[in-house]
Amino acid sequence: MDQITIIGGFPLNGVVEVGGAKNAALPILAASLLGGGECIIDRVPQVRDLITMAKLLELLGVNVQTEGGRVVLEASNVQSIEAPYDLVKTMRASILALGPLLTRLGEAKVSLPGGCAIGSRPVNLHLKGLAMMGAEIQVEHGYIHAKARRLKGARIDLDFPTVTGTENLIMAACLAEGTTSLHHVAREPEIGDLCAFLTKRGAKILGAGTDTIIIEGVSELHGAQHEVMPDRVEAGTFVMAGAITGGDLTVKGCITDHLGNVLTKIQEMGVELTECPDGVRIRRSAPLQAVEVKTLPYPGFPTDLQAQMMALMSVAEGTSILTETIFEGRFLHVPELHRMGASIETDGPHAVVKGIPSLTGAPVMASDLRASAGLVLAGLAAEGETTVSRVYHLDRGYERLEEKLGAVGAKVQRVREVQ
Repeated sequence: MDQITIIGGFPLNGVVEVGGAKNAALPILAASLLGGGECIIDRVPQVRDLITMAKLLELLGVNVQTEGGRVVLEASNVQSIEAPYDLVKTMRASILALGPLLTRLGEAKVSLPGGCAIGSRPVNLHLKGLAMMGAEIQVEHGYIHAKARRLKGARIDLDFPTVTGTENLIMAACLAEGTTSLHHVAREPEIGDLCAFLTKRGAKILGAGTDTIIIEGVSELHGAQHEVMPDRVEAGTFVMAGAITGGDLTVKGCITDHLGNVLTKIQEMGVELTECPDGVRIRRSAPLQAVEVKTLPYPGFPTDLQAQMMALMSVAEGTSILTETIFEGRFLHVPELHRMGASIETDGPHAVVKGIPSLTGAPVMASDLRASAGLVLAGLAAEGETTVSRVYHLDRGYERLEEKLGAVGAKVQRVREVQ
């Protein structure tokens, strides 16, 4: 098992490039299950979740060829309807196989998902929507078993703007009979990227990026080539790395429109941000200042950047307030930041962070994907050495993070954990 060791206190300088978005690539790869010809996907990050998704697709009968950041998929021989527990337990996004398998083959059996330990993330909204389109659904022995001779278009109003639920229903509706209208859907840019890919394949979709999406079902799709959008969470993580260390860092590939709320908060902390033709430049010459942040569905502050923001708050002057409204169990990184000297008190969904002049390096343990990144950022700013263990969580969503940070001045390396 790998660890990442960090010697803190070195400012980041230079240019760091953002890779493809994990959370856009996952549904795009899953959409290959809809069939209809060869799909060529570029800028696919080589992270653990994407490797797991490729294994799942191969198990279901998709021909998957990977070369660097390009993945070529051909799904004409998909016959298996079952996504087994052994794969699904490691990655919640495996639930994205449900919609396309059901609408293509008329039946799907998908294990209830696993993933990060960050609270309840129920799939009832996926199932409710599919049932409204005519699916018969049973949940038994840890599996979702859905059947439908052919799904039919329906009006579906989501109780909460679930991202994977929105994506699952969009894919299911592409081959359904008639028109499906989805209301109160998630508006994340990754959903827009999925819709762009499906539209290239012949799907008829209107309203991507709004809270109402209309899909007119078609009889079949065809192949297409698509480049995955840049990863806004990775971009936000690099912006915060520049902010917490100082220096002069340019994040290439950062789309500022995707991070509006985040960049505003970073500026409130006293960081200078300059938009460039191909990204954003981060400079800080004064201490960070306390802010108040609440996580919200897009376009609000993303929960996937909450742990990283808490690291910044830990060394900001004054008292910051952070409220987590998306996942009830997403403060598991707080005890680890305590080990580094942070002053943080939690009360339900609220965290009160009293900034200190400097954190101190310590051995810490990652509890989930984004907590891992938060601990790495804390280590970059801390005095002395920090060792982050269980970085397999980090590898689920960040490609070569330690190499990218090292190239811009961080003293960071990956080492094999001593047993």
